[in-house]
Amino acid sequence: MKQLIQDFKTGKTILEEVPVPVVRRGTVLIKTINSLVSTGTEKMLVEFGKANLFQKAKQQPEKVQQVINKIKTDGLKPTVQSVLRKLNEPFPLGYCNAGIVIDIGEGVTEFKIGDRVASNGHHAEVICVPKNLVTKIPDEVSYQEASFAVIGAIALHSVRLANPTFGETFVVVGLGLVGQITTDILKANGCKVIAFDFDQSKVELAKQNNITAFTVDNNTDVVKIVTNYTKNIGADGVIITASTKSDEVISQAANMCRKKGRVILTGVVGLNLKRSDFYEKEISFQVSCSYGPGRHDTNYEQNGNDYPIFYVRWTEQRNFDSFLQAISQKIINVKRLISEEIDLEEFYKVYDHLESSRSIASILRYKEPLIEKNANTIKVNDFTLQPQVPNIGLVGAGNFTRSIVLPSLKKNKAVIKSISSSMGLNAKILAKKYNIAYSTTDNNIILTDEDINAIVVTTPHNTHAGIVIAGLKNNKHVFVEKPLALTNNEIDSIIQAKKVSEKTVFVGFNRRFSPYIQDAKKMLGEISSPINVTVTMNAGFLPTSHWTQDIKVGGGRIIGEACHLIDLITFLTGSLVDRVIMASNGTTSDVTTDNASMLLKYKNGSLGVVNYYSNGSKAYPKERVEIFSDNRNIIIDNFKKSTYYGFKKSGLSKGQDKGHDLQFKLFIENLVNGGEPYIKFDEIINTSRTAIAALESLKTGTWICIP
Repeated sequence: MKQLIQDFKTGKTILEEVPVPVVRRGTVLIKTINSLVSTGTEKMLVEFGKANLFQKAKQQPEKVQQVINKIKTDGLKPTVQSVLRKLNEPFPLGYCNAGIVIDIGEGVTEFKIGDRVASNGHHAEVICVPKNLVTKIPDEVSYQEASFAVIGAIALHSVRLANPTFGETFVVVGLGLVGQITTDILKANGCKVIAFDFDQSKVELAKQNNITAFTVDNNTDVVKIVTNYTKNIGADGVIITASTKSDEVISQAANMCRKKGRVILTGVVGLNLKRSDFYEKEISFQVSCSYGPGRHDTNYEQNGNDYPIFYVRWTEQRNFDSFLQAISQKIINVKRLISEEIDLEEFYKVYDHLESSRSIASILRYKEPLIEKNANTIKVNDFTLQPQVPNIGLVGAGNFTRSIVLPSLKKNKAVIKSISSSMGLNAKILAKKYNIAYSTTDNNIILTDEDINAIVVTTPHNTHAGIVIAGLKNNKHVFVEKPLALTNNEIDSIIQAKKVSEKTVFVGFNRRFSPYIQDAKKMLGEISSPINVTVTMNAGFLPTSHWTQDIKVGGGRIIGEACHLIDLITFLTGSLVDRVIMASNGTTSDVTTDNASMLLKYKNGSLGVVNYYSNGSKAYPKERVEIFSDNRNIIIDNFKKSTYYGFKKSGLSKGQDKGHDLQFKLFIENLVNGGEPYIKFDEIINTSRTAIAALESLKTGTWICIP
């Protein structure tokens, strides 16, 4: 199928051929009929893509500071590589889609195959969308009109925040697509509407809809116009839908308002507010968040958990539906806003001229796609089976695969036949870049491919155990990024699968392969007496809505990431963990904590301490390892530098290296030569059980023995 993307590195808008997504739990698969080009938002993305590095940095000063901080902590080379990788990521365009349901995922009862629906899906022939971001189209509404549902919800939510009452006067600043619809909704609420824009054609369009609209320039006194129109009272409220870097718009909005008026920001403007503008009249100011309640809430959008209607009357999905009902009842007329309708293949007629276009709404028209049985897999490059060489399949194509896994595998001359991603786009782009033969959205294609004898898994944490077991059952070696599993039951199932398989399980505990750790292990020599190891991770803050914080999906950050540090200490002590106890910040024992200290007692008497903190400064180095042994010390600072005390050498300084390259080198060698795996299976199991036991210890406040 075809999908529109923006290449931030080259600045080109591309119609890319990608695999058809596979429907997942809680989602619906939709065949697109029409989609709407949101000229304001997409114009910003296209312009950003065309900008050079300096211009990109100038547009995002907050990101520049993040880059500077990363250089200070991680060094120049890793930072530059990280920035360039980010710019190489394709960005899918579009978020206003209308089409027909062609498949439904497990747990979806609200829709059936054949339903006409609108959603926030991308510009693609087939899209997979979570059910709470989809709504049915009324019979009286065409697909072209339905493609306005999401844009309409944005305007509708801003009006709901403004809380207009019948007869009030509202000002709309900016008469692009969202602005035009905002004036419609305010008018439908019985409000008097005044509107401003620099573009005469947009002003004329509003006037044709009986809106009191004015064309302005830098010399226009918009405050005076509003004051005169309202007989010196001022507007009851102002909704800003414009896009400008100027701070003047906010100041003008406050000055247009009456005492205790309200200002709602839907667009993107400068936000250096003057206190005096708002203080004297007690003006309220609020930023509108996209489609409405539920936006950016993983629990609502991705997990499909709706808010009860008697607590949250207007969610984003209900806003979609409400707007379509208004079109159905002829309260809102969006047909007047359609500037052009073109075929998807002729997208360039819109995107090549976004900077200068006066278009309000452009509709993309999709041909009837023929979805073949194997459409979820496409050939990208030629493939020649090499029987004496490991042929690898990559399950997962996210940021970690892009930034770490693929560069390391290719550096070690790995042969990769297939790569999968849930939506198809990431896998296709990486397949092109790394000469991978096939791109797919169906993991089973890789798991059942007899040519593939090893898989590398980098999917969300809750899928790891199932894919590991499936890989072993399909006679494949498995490398899975940490963690191995989220529960002891999953670990037990993996052990059983391993018992009947001749294949090896590897886990991405890469820290032990850092040259700093390898050299430290060599300098320590044979462990004849217990040692002490303290590892501190300045992990950085993540919001509770992040998927890794969801105990059912990511397992929490202790299981999901602190397991790295447990394995590291296990490697240095040369022993297995015997028991663990953990305590966290605060007065409650929340298993999703990411501020905790863990004490590990090893079978050989050694002690390990894991400090995993998210409340530190980003300017402080991320990781620190401290080793105490026989009147000697080794300090490893963020895997960039090590300092030795009590040894003949002073330490190492080679730039940051967390061991990924050596890890994958050993992985490939082990696949080719066989023999003992580079991490023993009992160590992997011990580390995995310890991370789970740490959370049990947190709940009970006691030591937990590791079976």
